[in-house]
Amino acid sequence: MPLRFTLRQLEYFVTAGESGSIAAASQKLNVSSPSISAAISQLEAELGLSLFVRQHAQGLRLTEAGRTLSAQAQTVLSEATELTRLAGAVSGTVQGPLRVGCLVTFAQIVLPSLRRSFEARYPDVRMSQVELTQSDIFAGLRRGEIDLALTYDMTLPADLEFHPIRDLAPFVLLPPDHPLAGRDSLTVRDLAPHPMVLLDLPMSADYFLAFFTRADLRPTIAERTRDMAVMRSLVANGFGYSIANFRPLNTTAPDGKPLSFVPLTSDIAPMAMGVLGLQGLTNSRTSAAFLDHCRAELPAADGS
Repeated sequence: MPLRFTLRQLEYFVTAGESGSIAAASQKLNVSSPSISAAISQLEAELGLSLFVRQHAQGLRLTEAGRTLSAQAQTVLSEATELTRLAGAVSGTVQGPLRVGCLVTFAQIVLPSLRRSFEARYPDVRMSQVELTQSDIFAGLRRGEIDLALTYDMTLPADLEFHPIRDLAPFVLLPPDHPLAGRDSLTVRDLAPHPMVLLDLPMSADYFLAFFTRADLRPTIAERTRDMAVMRSLVANGFGYSIANFRPLNTTAPDGKPLSFVPLTSDIAPMAMGVLGLQGLTNSRTSAAFLDHCRAELPAADGS
């Protein structure tokens, strides 16, 4: 009996059910809403079932049949992904889907160019990307929403496997007219009396504040932001200094104003940037190829 549905239809159906609306599924899959809606309607017609209750004000809600079929559809999609992986292993080729997460603090600098060069080298790989906080990376790997992630060795849980690529020492961002901007290096004792712009992301903020607690000091936090670009612009406009590990490729903030960078001296070890995944990450030929590609490309990623 021929199949009456496609894997793409199943993917759209499952994502819409998890997201609760066509619009949210469209954003997650980067596919137009009409395409997702049409695919789900075709799937319902082929199966002869209503998979969703359409609620105009509240989006989509799975029917009883929809919940049952969604669980099975997820199994089918997982098996299809495994089939692709096995085919690549048998044939010795790097191919299939690869879902990569990246820590939001450096994704804009690293991920697009890394993705372009990896896809050029391995044209049979269909790579997708998502920018996440550290805690969301952990959750995405465990839920199978991403295959691996580029991140720091920051509060890593034991059930995940980390492959370091390079160490990134901390530095201080300052406006050029800041009284500390001309120093060869700085310590947290130098910084503590001055206003600070804290990059207030989960786990990242704890790391930056640890420089001060280790020295029994308390920073003077003047501003907080969860956006790396906003942090750089706040610093450039004189709202305070900040601390980071991944240096941008130029010496200007997003609004064009200049920045100065001074190394931060501390007894806290530099953070390692690397590839994080579930245990057995390199058992997948495609994941192993991506790790090798990162090792070849990332040493020059921040211009140092």
